Amino acid sequence: MDFKANEILDAKGLACPMPIVRTKKAITNLEPGHVIEVQATDKGSTADMKAWAESTGHQYLGTVEEGDVLKHYIRKASEAETKEETKHETIIDLEELRNKIEGEESITVLDVREPAEYAFGHIPDAINIPLGKLEKRFHEIDKNKDLHVICRTGNRSDLAAQMLTEKGFDHVKNVVPGISKW
Repeated sequence: MDFKANEILDAKGLACPMPIVRTKKAITNLEPGHVIEVQATDKGSTADMKAWAESTGHQYLGTVEEGDVLKHYIRKASEAETKEETKHETIIDLEELRNKIEGEESITVLDVREPAEYAFGHIPDAINIPLGKLEKRFHEIDKNKDLHVICRTGNRSDLAAQMLTEKGFDHVKNVVPGISKW
């Protein structure tokens, strides 16, 4: 690729949500229209960057993979293009979720982490659809059930909950703080 970013951010070795946290901070120093290259090793960061950029109005340009490093390119939006970052309105804490599961309520738990994260620990009977694949797999989720979306910390699940709500899912809750405290 014959392209040079205006700024390079090293987020290698960091796990969700840190690549996004660092990107949010670094992008404030860029001029509108300038491009930041975020170098990350977290495989879930591609979906995170894309969803975050979309939710804020910044433009996700793409990702280039070089060995174990993912180079994400994001163009900073102008003031007119920028959207205020939103959060999904309906949240549930882990204890409430645990009570629902133990009470055998009819709910669906959607885990939007990457398959490797899911393999190393998940809530029994949770459906695993990574955030980056969610848009193509909406049809696998029952719109009529209470849907509890979880990730590692609550950030990816927040973006997923917003996407689901926009697609007509009415009973969506973001689980905070996420599976890391399960």
